[in-house]
This record gives sequence, C-alpha cells and structure tokens, in this order.
Amino acid sequence: MTPRILKLEEKRLIGLNMKMSLIENKTGFLWRQFAPRINKILNRTSENKISMQVYPPMYFKQFHPNKEFEKWATVEVQDFKNIPEGMKSFIIKEGLYAVFQHKGSSTDNKVFEYIFSEWVPKSMFEIDDRPHFEVLGKKYRNNDKHSEEEIWIPVIEKQKTP
Repeated sequence: MTPRILKLEEKRLIGLNMKMSLIENKTGFLWRQFAPRINKILNRTSENKISMQVYPPMYFKQFHPNKEFEKWATVEVQDFKNIPEGMKSFIIKEGLYAVFQHKGSSTDNKVFEYIFSEWVPKSMFEIDDRPHFEVLGKKYRNNDKHSEEEIWIPVIEKQKTP
C-alpha cells in the first residue's frame, strides 16, 4: 500500500468535536450527534464528510491507548459565514500529507498498524504535529467490508543526521 504524497491547501471545516481515547472511543456517538444536522451547514464544498483527529504533541512518540485526543465530525466549507448553533469551525493548515486509499471496514485497524509500524519507519517521512483525517466520500459505508475512504496522515521529511 503506497500512499500519494500531497500538499494540502488550507481546509475550512465546520462540525462537532469531543475528547476521547482509543480505549474510550466515542466516535459513533459523535457522528450520531452530527449526521442529522449536516444539512444545516450551508456552503459546503462537497458531499464528503471528514472524520478528524487532533492529537496532543508527542502523542505518537509516547503512545498509550488511554491518552486523550480531540475527535471531530465535520464537513468542508467555503467560509465560516453561517455556523449552525452548537457547531464549531476549524482550519487545517496547509502541509504535506501521505494519503492512503483504504478499502474495507472502518473498524479494521490493520491499515493504521501498517501505516505507523511499517510505512512510516521505512519511509523518508515522519509524523507531523497537525490533524489526521479521513475523507468519507460516496463509497464510504460505515463498518462495511466494501467501504472506501482516504486516510490523510500529516508528514514532514525526516531530518538527516550528519
């Protein structure tokens, strides 16, 4: 599984967020709160949904499944002129991303095991301290083995030691 390395332009998102950990995963609850309200978000740039994780600094260097991070259920918008009540805005700053095409159930964590334990260590990149996200397009089906999504991992080139 070879990713595409892309430079992401700034993205503007509107959605809901909450703190959680991998052990205490509340993703389903978050999306059940957000999904019925998506149609209240005007000026969307596409029908895609974006599931985003904002990890604290050093999250992956000192990994523990109980460590909390911020999870977002969002959509991309052109601007922040009309933010529905109770929702928040977020800007993903531009930068390099490794983009993986994932086919299979969203509950299958093998793709993330591969990315973090095989691809990253062997690549010329390391994880950057920016949001991670998944683009859930027309072919995405929650917990379906035929589902498709894009996994966006923020990367920077590894520093060469002299």
